[in-house]
Amino acid sequence: MTTLLHISASPRGQRSESLAIAATFLDELRATHPEATVEHWDLWDGTLPEFGPPAVAAKMAVFGGADPEGDEATAWRAAHRTFRRFDSADYYLFTVPMWNASVPYILKQLIDVISQPGMIFSFDPETGYTGLLDNKRAAVIYTGAVYGPHRGRGFGNDFQQPYFEDWLHWAGVDDIRSITFRPNLATTDPEPGRRAAHLHATEVAREFLSPAGPALLAG
Repeated sequence: MTTLLHISASPRGQRSESLAIAATFLDELRATHPEATVEHWDLWDGTLPEFGPPAVAAKMAVFGGADPEGDEATAWRAAHRTFRRFDSADYYLFTVPMWNASVPYILKQLIDVISQPGMIFSFDPETGYTGLLDNKRAAVIYTGAVYGPHRGRGFGNDFQQPYFEDWLHWAGVDDIRSITFRPNLATTDPEPGRRAAHLHATEVAREFLSPAGPALLAG
């Protein structure tokens, strides 16, 4: 059974531009691939564990070849459960609004919880990291209200898309389709860009589950 996991980092509900574009994507995906199972993970729903001192100690114990114990073992089991939920999907759809030039902290929390040895990566002292997420494909919806690639530094910088896609590549996900909507809401009419983003989402979704679907890498 083919499973797509929609991971949302937006807390804005019906007011969210990224979630509206995701709805368009999923409507098209269900229409063209009714056999697929779609699951949703709202990162704000309280199910994401923290990654504090016990979890960090557990990670370092595993790196050193030891088994975590006590509170460290409990934190490590929580990280494993979170990773299994994430890894159970064949395909991913991420909704990623821009927060302070980067990603929402709740998405960084997910990354920190699941980016563990034996889960997301392996490590060799001579060759470095190897991502373990094989045969996965991701679509990522990036939104922002001020930043734009040609607006100058006064409108911010993009540490959102480069950071997140670097993590995906590092984890082993090299097939990434990006969809962007970044209007300057202070000075421009957002509607043309909004229509273009929804159209692009439809196009990406239509071929997203195809084994040899085109790599639509830019929004």
